[in-house]
Amino acid sequence: MPTPSLAALPIRRLTLRDSSACADLSEDRGWPREEHKWGLLLAAGQGYGIDAPDGGLLSACVVTEYGPPGRPSLAAIGMVLVAERYARQGVGRRLMRQVVADLGTTPLTLYATPYGRPLYEELGFKVIGRSEMLRGHFRAEAAAASSTTRTATRPATAEDLTAILRLDAEVFGSDRTHVLTRLPAFADRFRVAEKDGRVIGYGAAWPNMDTHVIGPLIARDTETAKALLASLAAGTERPLRTDVDVRHEELRAWLTEHGLASVAVNSVMTYGIPELPGDAGRRFAPLTVAAG
Repeated sequence: MPTPSLAALPIRRLTLRDSSACADLSEDRGWPREEHKWGLLLAAGQGYGIDAPDGGLLSACVVTEYGPPGRPSLAAIGMVLVAERYARQGVGRRLMRQVVADLGTTPLTLYATPYGRPLYEELGFKVIGRSEMLRGHFRAEAAAASSTTRTATRPATAEDLTAILRLDAEVFGSDRTHVLTRLPAFADRFRVAEKDGRVIGYGAAWPNMDTHVIGPLIARDTETAKALLASLAAGTERPLRTDVDVRHEELRAWLTEHGLASVAVNSVMTYGIPELPGDAGRRFAPLTVAAG
C-alpha cells in the first residue's frame, strides 16, 4: 500500500488523550517532554495535530483562546512542532496556515525562536518585542540582604480569586479565567502581593521537568515583582526558569545578580494587531510562552 503524501494527511483536533504523543514529539525534537505543561495546554486550549503514517504525531501545536467563549479577543499559538524525520517538508507551514484560517479575524500572538521566526513572518506575523529566558539557582540569601522592598506576599487563597481575575484582565487585556482557575492545581506555589488589603500582584511557580517555572508574574511595579519572585523561589531547591519581557531591564539585571543566566531570547509576534492589549508595564512573565 503506497504511503500517502504529507499534504494528504488530515489535520485533526487533539485531546488530553494525546498528551503522551505530544510529549513524545517534544522529545523527538530535543525538547523536554513537559507532560505536565502539555496537560494544561490541552485542557485549557485546543490542540492541532497530524498523525504520522509510521505512528505517533508527525506535527502538533496548541491554541489558547482568551476572552468571551465563542468570541475570543486574542489567541496564543504555541508548541509548534514537526517530527525530525518530517522536517523541512512544509508540514509546519501547512499546519500554521490551517490554524490561522480557522481562527479567522481573531488577533493572534506567539513567541518565536530564531529558527521559527522566518516561517511566521512569511505568514504575516510581525515582531513587536522580545522575551528573555533566564535559568539558574536563585540565591535567596543575597536577595534578602539586598532587598529594599516592604511589599507583603502570602499564599493565594480561594477568596483571592475574584481580585486576581480582575487584576489579570486589566493587565493582560483579555479574560483568562479558564486558564487561571487551573493554577491552584497546576502550580506548586501560588502567591499574591498586597498593599492596604488590596491585591497588587500575583505569581505562580510550577514544576517542569527538573525546574520550577515562574509564571505568570503580574505586579504593580518592579519591586513587587521582585518580592513575589523571591517568595516563590524560597519554596524550592530546583533551578528556576522564567521568561521576562526585555523591557523590564531592572528585573532582568536583578535576576542575573541573584543566580540566573540568560539561555535564550525569543521574539514576541502578533498577527492582526499592532500591539498586545493590556498593560505591558505590569506584565513581567507569561504563564508559559506556549500560551502567551
